[in-house]
Amino acid sequence: MLTQGVRTIDKVLAMLENSRGDFVSGAEMASGLGISRNAIWKAIKELKVQGYSIESVTNKGYRLSKDNDIISAEGIKSFINPDSICASSKLLIYDSIDSTNDKAKELAFRGADHGTCIVATKQDGGRGRRDHLFFSPEGGIYMSVILMPDKIPFSRNVLITQYIGISVCETIKELTGICPYIQGINDLYVNDRKICGILIESGSEFDSDTLQWIVVGIGINFDPDIKEFPVELQDIVTSLFKPGEGTISKNELIAGVLEKVCQIEKADESSVQNRLSTYRR
Repeated sequence: MLTQGVRTIDKVLAMLENSRGDFVSGAEMASGLGISRNAIWKAIKELKVQGYSIESVTNKGYRLSKDNDIISAEGIKSFINPDSICASSKLLIYDSIDSTNDKAKELAFRGADHGTCIVATKQDGGRGRRDHLFFSPEGGIYMSVILMPDKIPFSRNVLITQYIGISVCETIKELTGICPYIQGINDLYVNDRKICGILIESGSEFDSDTLQWIVVGIGINFDPDIKEFPVELQDIVTSLFKPGEGTISKNELIAGVLEKVCQIEKADESSVQNRLSTYRR
């Protein structure tokens, strides 16, 4: 399912996400959104059907439960600084998709904007380098970001890969206290087990060989059940959290990663090299 637009249900969800932890009355939502109390009630009912855990208390209103962890554009935006580079990034959210990178490449070819981000709850055809399978069950974060070459300040392509790896490591460390490290070209590890894979692809104009766009694919094992992974992977992968035990939400981590990825246009080569030494193994 693709989540986009400004439907009433999206507006209500955005208000709940922005008020996470606090109750918002039906009257306050109706007044703020310019719609009826009945429309608010219907939107809340539909959100509950979609799986959102929403507390309803007489004379207080509604609030999202703390254990709610459904990926949504509204949830991601609630954690993005309105002054950040990616504040206007287009977010496309899928329950399931073959590959976020393939969708991002399709959109980039059609002229999607710099910073456009595709996120999925799971992938049916996730890929790593050399078309290796990237197992992508529910519980993970699978996201791809479109970058334009004129926003990239680096003289060598390898610096893009290094910058993205550093950005994911820093975001995870800042938000969870867990400190991943980079091993090989594009894999992130914790305690000698893989936690994240990164796949960067690009498109060029055939006649001039001019780089047209870059797609950054990131897959993070947030809280999947490792027992559901293929047997041959269970001893070499891990997750940030056990299922349902995350100390942050997926939306918060996605927002943090997206903000750092989009900050690439302000990066410089020397800072990448200096920061890389902290996370390289």
